[in-house]
Amino acid sequence: MSASARPVDVQTLERYLAVSACSPIAVRLVLGHLLRSLRKAAGIDAEAAGRSIRGSEAKISRLERAQVTCKMDDVMDLLTLYGVRDAPMRLRFEEMVRIAREPGWWHRFDGVLPDWAGKLIGLQEAASVIRTYEVQLVPGLLQTPAYTEALVRQAYPMASLEEVESRIELRRTRQQVLTRDDPPHLWAVLDEAVLRRPMGGEQVMHDQLRHLMRMAHLDHVTVQIAPFNRPGCLAGGFPITHLRFDLPALPDVVYLEQLRDAEYLDKLEATQHYRQVLDSLAQAALSPRQSLELLKGFLA
Repeated sequence: MSASARPVDVQTLERYLAVSACSPIAVRLVLGHLLRSLRKAAGIDAEAAGRSIRGSEAKISRLERAQVTCKMDDVMDLLTLYGVRDAPMRLRFEEMVRIAREPGWWHRFDGVLPDWAGKLIGLQEAASVIRTYEVQLVPGLLQTPAYTEALVRQAYPMASLEEVESRIELRRTRQQVLTRDDPPHLWAVLDEAVLRRPMGGEQVMHDQLRHLMRMAHLDHVTVQIAPFNRPGCLAGGFPITHLRFDLPALPDVVYLEQLRDAEYLDKLEATQHYRQVLDSLAQAALSPRQSLELLKGFLA
């Protein structure tokens, strides 16, 4: 394959690395997307690609969908098969493989973090925009430690003090994505029920609402309240998280959390549907300024 015919060049790879290097999961997804693009451009089917790395069509599918961690030898062999032989390109791919194979910082919380939740953390760290709709609880990225503790103790009444502290620390560490030098924009729509549910008691909720107000004044945080008296603020009664990325290789992702697992959607039709739902909610909800006034009323 000629260099001009490739779907990616050195400059693009460097941009991908710069944007996604903080998240091994994001790099893994980008890497899978690029390998699929290179395979398609080379006119090679998945079965032939699988044979070239002593595997199968299913193995290629798992690599390209980032369902498994890529091995360095496999990626280098695939690049050779796809006609990518120039050293600068291969060096960037080697760096991507190294990052993709690193464990995320959240792995040290494996004892309290569900298997399906680590992907969300990695995606949030690579996202440029995080949109969320919450119907019962303050979004995790906006919770105070006391609010998180009250929530953990209610959800896990038999948890040890060590486990409670570990869950609080996990939440606090996740929130650092909003205080780094290049934070994503967080756009949160909260049902009014979130404000009226006295999680942890009066003082905890008072401090939590004050924290919401402080966060809402940041340039990269938008908070809107969906009040009871606006019928357009109904969206099925379950939370929605929509993630967007400054990476053409990464499609939007919608995260739908359930009681014991979660669903990740990345098909265009599904993500567009949920984006429209969030757009409708934001339009029906109070404006950010009106939402701040409502929060002040709860604190009066």
